[in-house]
Amino acid sequence: MRAQLIPLDGTPAIDIHNDLTLVGRKEDCDLRLNHKSVSKMHCLIVKTDGLLLLRDLGSTNGTRVNGQRVRRAVLLPNDNLSIARFKFRVFLGPDEGPDLPQEHTHRLDADEVADLLDAAKRPAASGPADHLPAAPFHPNLLPDVYPEESGSKV
Repeated sequence: MRAQLIPLDGTPAIDIHNDLTLVGRKEDCDLRLNHKSVSKMHCLIVKTDGLLLLRDLGSTNGTRVNGQRVRRAVLLPNDNLSIARFKFRVFLGPDEGPDLPQEHTHRLDADEVADLLDAAKRPAASGPADHLPAAPFHPNLLPDVYPEESGSKV
C-alpha cells in the first residue's frame, strides 16, 4: 500500500514508507516537523494490513482528523489530518508496480469504425454507472475523540 501525506500548503508530498512512523519535533523522529506548535513526540502513524492508523502521543496542541481532535483514528483516503499547525490530506493507493508493456495499436478499417459508431448511438440497456463496481465504504472504525469542550464547569 502506498501512503502519503499531502501538505495543503503546496509543499511536496511526504511518503509514509515505514510500518511505524514517529512524527514530532525531535531530531530522531521519522517525520520531523520542526515548529514549536509540534510536540517532541507528537503522534505515531502505523501502516498495517492496508490501513493507516494514527495515535496521538499526548501532544499539547493535538492531532485532528477532519477537524475532530482525536487520540487515535483510522486514516482514510482524502481525510484531512492536522498535526498542530501542519495540515495534510491523506492519500492511500496501491503500490506502484513495474511499468507494464504498452499494448499494440490496432488499426480499424472503415466497417469496424462504422460498427463502433452505431453501437455508441444505440441506447444502452442499463446506465453507464451500472457497469461500475460500487466504491467500498470504510467508516472511521476507531474514533477516540476528545469530549466536546463546553462552557460549563462541573
